Amino acid sequence: MNILLVASAFNSLTQRVFAELGDRGHRVGLELALGDDSLREAVRRTAPELIIAPLLRTAIPPDIWSAHVCLVVHPGPVGDRGPSSLDWAIHTGATDWGVTVLQASGEMDGGAVWASARCPVPAGVGKSDLYRNEVSDAALEAVLLAVERFASGTYVPRPQESAGPGAQVCVRPYFEQGLRRVDWASDPTETVVRKLRGADSQPGVLDELLEEEWYLHGGHAEDTLRGRPGELLATRHGAVCRATVDGAVWIPELRPRRRAGGPATFKLPAVLALGNRLPALPEIATPRRQPGELPGDQSRGELPAGPRTWSDIRYREDGQVGFLSFTFPGGAMSTEQCRRLLTAYRFARTRPTTVLVLGGSRDFFSNGIHLNVIEGAADPARESWENVNAMDDLVEAVLTTADRLVVSALGGNAAAGGAMLALAADQVWCRGGAVLNPHYRLMGLYGSEYWTYTLPRRVGAAEAERLTGRALPVTAARAREIGLVDVVIDSTPQDFGAAVARRAARLASAPGTQQRVSEKKAARERDEAVTPLSAYRERELAEMRATFFDPGAPYHSLRAAFVRKVKPSSTPEHLRAGTSPVVREARTRGAASGAASGAALPTGSL
Repeated sequence: MNILLVASAFNSLTQRVFAELGDRGHRVGLELALGDDSLREAVRRTAPELIIAPLLRTAIPPDIWSAHVCLVVHPGPVGDRGPSSLDWAIHTGATDWGVTVLQASGEMDGGAVWASARCPVPAGVGKSDLYRNEVSDAALEAVLLAVERFASGTYVPRPQESAGPGAQVCVRPYFEQGLRRVDWASDPTETVVRKLRGADSQPGVLDELLEEEWYLHGGHAEDTLRGRPGELLATRHGAVCRATVDGAVWIPELRPRRRAGGPATFKLPAVLALGNRLPALPEIATPRRQPGELPGDQSRGELPAGPRTWSDIRYREDGQVGFLSFTFPGGAMSTEQCRRLLTAYRFARTRPTTVLVLGGSRDFFSNGIHLNVIEGAADPARESWENVNAMDDLVEAVLTTADRLVVSALGGNAAAGGAMLALAADQVWCRGGAVLNPHYRLMGLYGSEYWTYTLPRRVGAAEAERLTGRALPVTAARAREIGLVDVVIDSTPQDFGAAVARRAARLASAPGTQQRVSEKKAARERDEAVTPLSAYRERELAEMRATFFDPGAPYHSLRAAFVRKVKPSSTPEHLRAGTSPVVREARTRGAASGAASGAALPTGSL
């Protein structure tokens, strides 16, 4: 079927729908909702059989939805209406939610229902995490069912009021900042955390801090530290700890409020954002269990079972399996985060385990270098260079681990250098709902992280060229078909960690595991004799250095636009509807070459 996707952004859900429909043989193109005229032109050019809007912040013009079936994905259960569905779900403490695919009509979110799916809301989940995981799973289920029903030619969509048992219309208003406001003098920690997580990625919670206005992003409960409500108490790895009436919360990121007529602002680690405004505060390390506290050696970097606190890197062991998990906001990894993760990885390698699992948490695995921190640096070129070298050091440590099997466990999406970090492991296990973007060119970069070694080694030279040249998202299922990942785990986001642990335990106890360790060591030695890892790194970094330190390279303007969320002027050509796969691939190969040579790329194409 010829399907046109219309979206306000090529975000995680849009990418997943785009890739999943393509996997099922549909001819899929995308048009960004940048104006009614451009949308009309896209419809005229492509003559779609069906139009689907996975993410839409504006209305589809009446002349389009009256002439074509247009299905809108609404992140709320049947009957829910309004622009802030997930905000209300978290605010009201909902434990069960849903996604509805409805037909565009003259009433916003009021069209007939083609399909719907339910999803749980895990306790304490952040809005963006919920959207990328449980909501994304439900959305895909509902979209695929709606497409199947449309293709049948016999299905008649039902009005919302009669679409199911107990269905009723509930119109919810826009979730204003007044509803998010934290009253530090009276709100308990649980309430503060819920408000912060309800706005974790966007828009943040507007608040006053150190006599300036900031948007607070992300929140994690702290049980031990205490202070005057609203007071800053400590720092940890770039986050700040702020007192509540009954405890405290860790806030990882801040964004200054945009001044009238000023440039767009962007999120940074809280300590970095505050800079010299931050008073002298203690840097509080993550609490660790002490040897002898429990039977056996517990000096493993584990957190105590009782007190709640925040740490973005954790290590634990279960028998012969070590688990090194990390959760960085947005999946981005700064120079400092890469170095701390490398230190933790080196510690994990000292432990007597047979299998080491890297990742394994829900949501993002990694998206590579931290573009926000780079953009906020005094010298972005130098910070880019330091960041990519820190990523390379981490990937090299994984590639050269010769005494055990290393597994990358992707509970969520991975992109660019983060995808290549995953490929450095011996095995890659991926949750079925994850989407991979193993390419760099949309940011005007050649790429590093030893991708010229690991990617062709897994998928072959031709497929590696297609993946990096076409720069399109890849589903977990497709990644398994081409050898990009080894195992696809069909589980809920909440159950992924347990599923990984069970599989890792079986791998550690399998009779042939030690033989596999010996074989991988021998293979690494053979590869090193042919072309040393240092040669791959030097070639890649030579390309990256030339880009980083060239003020005219597209990377700098693309990075600035991406970080500041600048609205693109047009739909990127590699996604445009009406371009045949053959022509599209040829054009994207040309764009990849252009990126390496400094040619301009579409602004905001990520």
